[in-house]
Amino acid sequence: MTATLTIKPKDLMRILGLSYSQCLRKVKAIREVNGKERHQYVTVTETADFIGIPEDTIRKTLENPVKPL
Repeated sequence: MTATLTIKPKDLMRILGLSYSQCLRKVKAIREVNGKERHQYVTVTETADFIGIPEDTIRKTLENPVKPL
């Protein structure tokens, strides 16, 4: 399995348990803090620094498949 390098709003939904629109705003805020433009990706490292969760925890969460209900 390939390691995830970037974060998308749906990934943040799994990590933080927020709605899609809230996660869109978080990704936008992470871009602004890091001086990125709209077309540029947000990395796992930038996300970890912004939300204060260790990078390893984020990577482990993204690597584990979502279990259906």
